[in-house]
Amino acid sequence: MTNNVATPHPAAPQPPSPKGRGLARGIALALAVALIATAAWLSQKALSRAELVSPRASSIVYDRNGAFLTQIGEKTRDAATGKPRVDYGYWPLNAIPQRVAQATLALEDRRFYAHPGVDIRALLRAAWRNLTSRSRREGASTIAMQVARMQGERPRSFAEKLVQAATALAIVSRHGHEATLAHYLRLAPYGLNGHGVSYAARFYFDRPVEDLSWAQAALLAAIPQSPGLMNIARESGLTLAATRARYAIARLEAEGALDSAQAALARAELDHMRPFDARRRPETLHLALRYEALAREGLARPVADDDRRIHATIDMDIERDALRLARRYLATFRSRGARQVAVMVVERGTNAVIADVGSSDYNDPQAGAFDFTRVRRSPGSTLKPFIYALAFERGVLKTTDLLNDIPEGASGVSNADGLYLGPLTPRQALANSRNVPATNLLRRVGLEANFNFLRDLGLHDLETPAESFGISMAIGALPTRLEDVMRAYAALADDGMMRELAFTRDGSRRPPRRILSVDSARLVASMLADPQARLPSFPRYGPLEYPFAVAVKTGTSQAYRDAWTIAFSHKFIVGVWIGRGDAGAMRAMTGVSSAARLAHAVLAKLHDAKPGEIAPESFAPPPGRIAIDLCRAGDGSDCAQTLREWVKPAEAREAEALQANPAQRTSMAEAPYPEAAGAAPLVIATPEHNTHIWRNPEQPERLNRLALKLAPMGADAQIVWTIDGEPFATAQADETVFWPMTPGRHRIQARLALAPVASRAVRIVIE
Repeated sequence: MTNNVATPHPAAPQPPSPKGRGLARGIALALAVALIATAAWLSQKALSRAELVSPRASSIVYDRNGAFLTQIGEKTRDAATGKPRVDYGYWPLNAIPQRVAQATLALEDRRFYAHPGVDIRALLRAAWRNLTSRSRREGASTIAMQVARMQGERPRSFAEKLVQAATALAIVSRHGHEATLAHYLRLAPYGLNGHGVSYAARFYFDRPVEDLSWAQAALLAAIPQSPGLMNIARESGLTLAATRARYAIARLEAEGALDSAQAALARAELDHMRPFDARRRPETLHLALRYEALAREGLARPVADDDRRIHATIDMDIERDALRLARRYLATFRSRGARQVAVMVVERGTNAVIADVGSSDYNDPQAGAFDFTRVRRSPGSTLKPFIYALAFERGVLKTTDLLNDIPEGASGVSNADGLYLGPLTPRQALANSRNVPATNLLRRVGLEANFNFLRDLGLHDLETPAESFGISMAIGALPTRLEDVMRAYAALADDGMMRELAFTRDGSRRPPRRILSVDSARLVASMLADPQARLPSFPRYGPLEYPFAVAVKTGTSQAYRDAWTIAFSHKFIVGVWIGRGDAGAMRAMTGVSSAARLAHAVLAKLHDAKPGEIAPESFAPPPGRIAIDLCRAGDGSDCAQTLREWVKPAEAREAEALQANPAQRTSMAEAPYPEAAGAAPLVIATPEHNTHIWRNPEQPERLNRLALKLAPMGADAQIVWTIDGEPFATAQADETVFWPMTPGRHRIQARLALAPVASRAVRIVIE
């Protein structure tokens, strides 16, 4: 009998409630939206960074012989630390250098051409190895991912890694594999803050990247993995880089990129490599800073866009010699208050600057950081030759004229030695650097004319009235720079043609222009090169005399604040300045006793002059002139000594007549400068109204006296001279009175002792 017992069935699954179904759909939708948003964000970020952008290419400066001089980098900030740094390189590539490219791919991205910018296989392999091994971490960044990172270094994070991966895909998709690889080779770091393989090839091996050997290419390819550790300027860094380079060579050999002989040669070369000799800036750091400034201004141009070398005119051997001599001579002058020195050497004819020493040492606490070739200082008497040149140019002066070196009419100006030599030929007056003839000549030609001429020479760029400097601009009142004086003297040495100074071989310059006639330039040069004409102020065989033809001019500013010498031979122009950064006074430091000695040493070194050797040479005479012998002015009828002078044929006959009449010769003087007329019975002839007077720095204070003299009045009378309203001296009307000058503004007047008659007041300024 069968019992009919009901068998229970399992409960059927209950359908999710409407609320549960809504939650699941919401989560799925949120995830989908998040994924879409993330993808959109990644796409936007990737596309915005997908352009190939490189910083501006920097340059390397080499001297005229190919020796390293300096680098010109780009100032930036470290992405991690925020500290300032200077980056170099980023040179563009005309074509991918195959050896470097193959070595780089062997080390950085072997499947570069097989993936779209992200290597999934490499990512999985790196993830597995990092999970199973804690001793060594492995990355999977491709060339494209590294380009994405190097184009904008940002703090490392997982999100940034995602962006870099997406950007890598976009870069390869937009630009292709070849352009991506080329850009990597332009951006990659190669140590010592340098970037780009083209730059690295030139910096480390001084050759184009296309000419690198397999060993050199592999060594450079190894560095970007860790530029700090693989610093090939150190033994440890070179060892690490060479080990990685050997690995690259082995891979390339296995792949058939190079045969066994090439691989063996590359290994042998790597075995014999020594740490790279780190290139350093010159001791004369001002020189490096000058080239940086020239590059910023576009005045120092590289060879080409893909060859950023700048060929300087500087000769580093001569630069070092000039620095060594400058330091040696400065050391001997420190006891007399000198603290700094500057030296420039220019190649005559080309105006190429071959040495440029801005100070004794950039790090010298005595204002060493100032480049004194570019600091405006009082030039002393170094501008006098241009006053004579302009006078010759205007026809105001002839070589046979006589110029008075006497106290009367000197407007308070005196000479360095406190003496007056009487009538002098222009040759004697300039060679002896007499102040009185120079200032009188400046007045005769005109203040404005001289002021404008000195501006045309590039010695100043002032727009102030010429009267603000007065006749004292002939003896140092017009501040200028050593480099400007060098350019002006180069025009004098180059027959009157003005050229810009050249600091690079490839830089463009303004075309030369004529600033003086050949006649005037050669006349003045011959006077500066005449040792016989320098007598008696400068004895023979001192620092102004050379065993070869040299035109030389010294200068000393007020209170011995600046000592100058400019000298040029057939080959070179040398300029020297010695002084103090604080513009303080030195002790009896004249141009001839200090700067001239250093200039002599530099020029003798340049010519490799041997003791006792004398070169029978002279400068070319002015064309169309003939040489005659003139008696030295002041010799009276004896004519014990003569000077060779260059005159025009018509002037030669006048000179012969003058030589035949000794009385006329000794009494002849320059045409007087017209004095201002006055209606009062008493007229002060000396000093002139509104005169700016500089006391002479090269003579004792007791000799700094100002001549006070009346214009002839045709009668004998007793005169009382007053200074600033106070009586100073009583004298006869035709008598010259000498007042010891004191700095400041003064009012000078003369009056009759026994009558209420006074002159018009004369106002002067004394410094």
